[in-house]
Amino acid sequence: MRTLWGWTRKAFPWLLAVLVLALVARQARAVEWVEVWAAVQAIPARQLVLATSLAALSYTLYASFDLIGRHLTRARISAGRSLGTAAISYAFNLNFGSLVGGMAMRLRLYTRWGLSAPTVAKVIAYSMVTNWLGYSWVAGAVLLWAPPRLTESWVSSDLLLLQTLGLAMILLTVVYVALCFFSRRRQLSWREHRLELASGPLALLQAALGGTSWLLIGAIVWSVFAGRIDYLDVLGALLLAAVAGVLTHVPAGLGVLEAVFAASLGDLLPVAEVLAVVLVYRAIYYLLPLCFALPAYGLSEAAARRRRRTRPQDGAPA
Repeated sequence: MRTLWGWTRKAFPWLLAVLVLALVARQARAVEWVEVWAAVQAIPARQLVLATSLAALSYTLYASFDLIGRHLTRARISAGRSLGTAAISYAFNLNFGSLVGGMAMRLRLYTRWGLSAPTVAKVIAYSMVTNWLGYSWVAGAVLLWAPPRLTESWVSSDLLLLQTLGLAMILLTVVYVALCFFSRRRQLSWREHRLELASGPLALLQAALGGTSWLLIGAIVWSVFAGRIDYLDVLGALLLAAVAGVLTHVPAGLGVLEAVFAASLGDLLPVAEVLAVVLVYRAIYYLLPLCFALPAYGLSEAAARRRRRTRPQDGAPA
């Protein structure tokens, strides 16, 4: 029985990924891409400017998650360097996956500023907790009060089940915050890893920042829709797409994001218009920041090489 459970646990994410990707492929074959491109061109410039401004604010907010880890680990790095490292890593994370951006890029950049690998791992962990803590209560509230709709081509979900899941996600956030306020044990342990528990007020800040981040990302997509779809419907589709992207392990959620939005909102607007908005959102939130992150990373590499060349050799006069 234990062997069967172990096999099932390993196989389930892959089976789910195959299912989602099959749905993506079916959706892609049914799309008239000429109509999608025409819908992209019809989006007003003012909506693009608004969405770009919101994206810049969102990146700044997400980068601030690392400041919480910087505080709790007492990392000896300036706030500016921490924000810059987090912003560059976030752009790589969105486009190339969490292993490249969220972990490898952060590790490379932070260690160059003198942080140890264990400290960097803790900073990453605190950032992830902040992000998914915010996701938990925002998604829980959406499932409880405004669950995302799916077209008939997707599996229909029981309303009571979704609301129960939403309540459970909100309670998970409450439990974490209560633990931070009242637990006498101030360290969380897993195998040989230990993580200091945040204080109660800091846990509330984590929940607020993480939730605001997801609400702001939803506002980016909603602004491109120009109010033609209710904000909660857009937010629900975004939250669903985020989980689908994580489960399928597809870099940048390529195709998955588009398929989930088409399935969730295709009965509210023509699918071509929904996909046009998602493609514009991808360009603004994924690709445009990468255009800045790539040269910023290149400059960081060049600066690191200069520091190595000018650093005094062991035994040489400084």
